[in-house]
Amino acid sequence: MDTLFFESSSLEATEEFLSRAYAPMRIGGRPKETGAHISRSAAEGLSVDRLDFDYTMSYDAGALERVCLITVHRGAKVDTTGGRHEVYGPGETFLIAQPDRPYTGELRAARYTIAMFDPALLTEVAATGARQQEPVRITGSRAVDAAANRRLGTTVAFLRDHVLSDPDAGGLVVATAARHLAAVTLSALPNTATAADDHRVDSRDASTETLRRAMAFIEDHAHRDIGLADIAAAASVTPRAVQYAFQRHAGTTPLGYVRRVRLAHAHADLKAAAPGGPGVTAIALKWGFAHQGRFAAAYRGVYGVPPSVTLRARPDAGSGPEGGPGRAAGERGTR
Repeated sequence: MDTLFFESSSLEATEEFLSRAYAPMRIGGRPKETGAHISRSAAEGLSVDRLDFDYTMSYDAGALERVCLITVHRGAKVDTTGGRHEVYGPGETFLIAQPDRPYTGELRAARYTIAMFDPALLTEVAATGARQQEPVRITGSRAVDAAANRRLGTTVAFLRDHVLSDPDAGGLVVATAARHLAAVTLSALPNTATAADDHRVDSRDASTETLRRAMAFIEDHAHRDIGLADIAAAASVTPRAVQYAFQRHAGTTPLGYVRRVRLAHAHADLKAAAPGGPGVTAIALKWGFAHQGRFAAAYRGVYGVPPSVTLRARPDAGSGPEGGPGRAAGERGTR
């Protein structure tokens, strides 16, 4: 995990830092006593920054080459790119600019969060078919509705507060979080995948055989960073067909099933842990669960006890209140 901090009331120093951290840019404004405060946490191609400016700062910046989402907490951000005049206020989460295009605007005494990731991740997680597709692009900066805006803002805050703030979060946790952010971005913002994704799926592709192949792949590769496109390719159908197969025959989603299987593996590791070995947090992180409270709640929902109870139980204690192995969570089959 990489961390970075910057604080300055110098316009020149701030311009130099922003040009290195984001894209080459020119800025203007009159910093006050506190000027600019910026912190960054980054890992595996995903970064989340906290920024606070005590003045109105104008900017003229080059292309970011990354998907850049902003959540405003105080003040306002004004987009003037191409003659526009779009104002974003507190509580809004939006795309600041197309990754491959320059942008202009101003920040009005703003405190905000920035989350950035590789644009290629949008195409990887989009349900646009198993064949090679045109890169997915975001076509609108604002969320499609208020619920989508809240969902996107909550996801960014989760990455900021529970994933990239945790020095013990491993590669699988970060990679899973990045995929999740890309998926939520596609669900929240207008994009080129949405229209292409509305075609009707052949019911033969969303069959129980598709479900069986997809489940087998997930169970064999749950320890890896896998996404919807990988599962679909393994099942030899489109990602949309995989989604329909899980919805119709298993009552869940492909990524929901991934979480169930990983939970079962975490359960097995907790039962097998020797005294002095990995604890609950280490095992949860190993299987991609960054938020300990949510992991504990999900675990208790399946096994009836907190994960700490399973960890303290002797390996030869037999089937106690936690039940046997995670058959319901990791068993192949259909419902």
